[in-house]
Amino acid sequence: MKRLRYAIAGAAVAFALAAVPAVNFYYQASWGQGCARCHEIRENFESWRNASHRKVNCVSCHESSVRANLRRVSLHWRGVIPERLLLSSEDVSLMVAKCQTCHQQEYAQWRSGPHSTTYARIFTDPEHNRKRQLMDDCLRCHGMHFEGPIQEVVEPLNTAGPWRLKDPKFVNRPAIPCLACHAIHREGAPMSKGSERVGAKQELVRPSLGLFDRRSREHMSVKWLPIPSVMDGARPVKMSPDRRQGLCYQCHAPLASAQLGSGDDRTPAGVHEGLSCLACHQKHGQWTRPSCAECHPRLSNCGLDVEKMDTTFSNPKSKHNIHWVKCADCHPKGVPPKRPARFAALATSN
Repeated sequence: MKRLRYAIAGAAVAFALAAVPAVNFYYQASWGQGCARCHEIRENFESWRNASHRKVNCVSCHESSVRANLRRVSLHWRGVIPERLLLSSEDVSLMVAKCQTCHQQEYAQWRSGPHSTTYARIFTDPEHNRKRQLMDDCLRCHGMHFEGPIQEVVEPLNTAGPWRLKDPKFVNRPAIPCLACHAIHREGAPMSKGSERVGAKQELVRPSLGLFDRRSREHMSVKWLPIPSVMDGARPVKMSPDRRQGLCYQCHAPLASAQLGSGDDRTPAGVHEGLSCLACHQKHGQWTRPSCAECHPRLSNCGLDVEKMDTTFSNPKSKHNIHWVKCADCHPKGVPPKRPARFAALATSN
């Protein structure tokens, strides 16, 4: 009888060990159907089935290890079920590498641009922190997926310093990850190479584009994000109708006065008034090197090379900010008439 009990116990253990990878394989192979059997995941599953990423298996983006699945089942059995299933700040950080798997070019541009900045670069910057005290509102743009208050990220909260991150894992964590501007479960059709090449029918905005609001813990589609009314003194500035700018303005906006150039505003004015942010800035890397050449011939109306003019495009210390430079800034006595092309060519050749 003793041997029989040992045999039964051994068989049960063997069955359990064999069942764990089998169950794990089922969840990976079921393309979300196994996960959706839990009612709290059903909503996420349904949104994924109608999203542009519906041809990507859930486990390609979400962790599905044996350990993780057992932990989830254990929590479920104990009744520890959240009202809403949300990715944690750490999950969002890990998701960046998942995005890179398919979107390699976009990742490379983001990685080499300013939006790949880290928590350490943002929250321990002595030059900034001495001028402005850190506060919860900083997380609205830099760390919007972090669940807690600013005091759980950095200390001390004063302008004296020295400042340090409270958790070493924040050091290299991206402050503006992919999911800050993209909602992966947003309804939309997958991208395809297709045969449709008519310019007027090509999409301007991917359905995933939207701001993650850390208060509601939800993405707001770019179609609902407003483009502000910006004033140059008492004069309204002409604004581009490009809806993608609604996302830019959530962080790069003027102060409550709505005045051009106040706060972190960079609304184009002067010779560039009416242009979209994305007319000059690469959407993922924010590089602007080819921006002049996209619209201008090499020479300006003055017969000068536009890329060598005294603006912040050529020299960051120039007093003529490229975002709102005017002809009169360099011609205070009056703007000269446009030169004929033959004279412009002659001037440059000499």
